[in-house]
Amino acid sequence: MAVTWHNIATMETAGAEFNSGKYAWWPAGTNHGGFEWKGNLKDANHGDGHNVYMQVKVEGYDWSRYNGKQKKTVPVGALNWAAPQRYTDDADMRVCRDRGSPRPDNCSPTKHFDR
Repeated sequence: MAVTWHNIATMETAGAEFNSGKYAWWPAGTNHGGFEWKGNLKDANHGDGHNVYMQVKVEGYDWSRYNGKQKKTVPVGALNWAAPQRYTDDADMRVCRDRGSPRPDNCSPTKHFDR
């Protein structure tokens, strides 16, 4: 079964950017019925010495983390699913800069997606 991909507007916070993003909701009988996403994760401030990461949360589960690479733009993406998620219809995403343990990370505003 074909799936429809939707664009994700660029997400950014100081030092981190997620661009060229797309997402799709798979039907329950295909690819586990999960929430799939992909795009480019960019370290937008090479001089700060911090890494970047994406966080994705699918209804009923905690945030999952997907690390980028310092001083680079890398493709990232995942198919987020678990058996109970086959019929979920809510997901959230945000891009963050990992500032280390003494200081809190900074993240973009959370984007919400409905099936």
